[in-house]
Amino acid sequence: MAYINIPENLPGIRGLMAFRPETAQHINELAEILLRDENSLSRGERELIATYVSYLNDCFFCQNAHGAIAQHYLNCDIETLDKIKEDIESGPVSEKMKALLSIAGSVQKSGKAVTPQQVDRAKANGATDKEIHDTVLIAAFFSLCNRYVDGLGTSAPADRQFYVNRGKMRAEEGYRSFDLYK
Repeated sequence: MAYINIPENLPGIRGLMAFRPETAQHINELAEILLRDENSLSRGERELIATYVSYLNDCFFCQNAHGAIAQHYLNCDIETLDKIKEDIESGPVSEKMKALLSIAGSVQKSGKAVTPQQVDRAKANGATDKEIHDTVLIAAFFSLCNRYVDGLGTSAPADRQFYVNRGKMRAEEGYRSFDLYK
């Protein structure tokens, strides 16, 4: 049970958005820009960054909700995504994504934990300044969202298939048209 009075039938951030729709609008708009707008990083890669940071923050709801969307875009299964989260260096992603996920992992700890060597590695593997920028911003944004969800004690369905079943729909609908009650 959440620490504040939010709708019981809306797990994770969805209940919090119903509680404060005026803040939800801005959160969803930023999510839409970061995760879905035109970008040289694919939607799947950006959802993977969000998933990885949420995994590092141990936010069950966010890592599974965004993981299901990443699975949809990347056409992979839970086991493959788990392998990437657990060991990005041996996971089935490009060297550029390994470098960007490393940066995201540092941002999850502290913005000051990002090193020039990590940025150089990302650039050496083809990352653009915008991709590095967006990786840092996605990591920072999801650290905020993870703390928001877990800091208010929201519920999260334990069955990971719950999220997988909604991944395609969430990917297709996006965040601007986010319907809290679906």
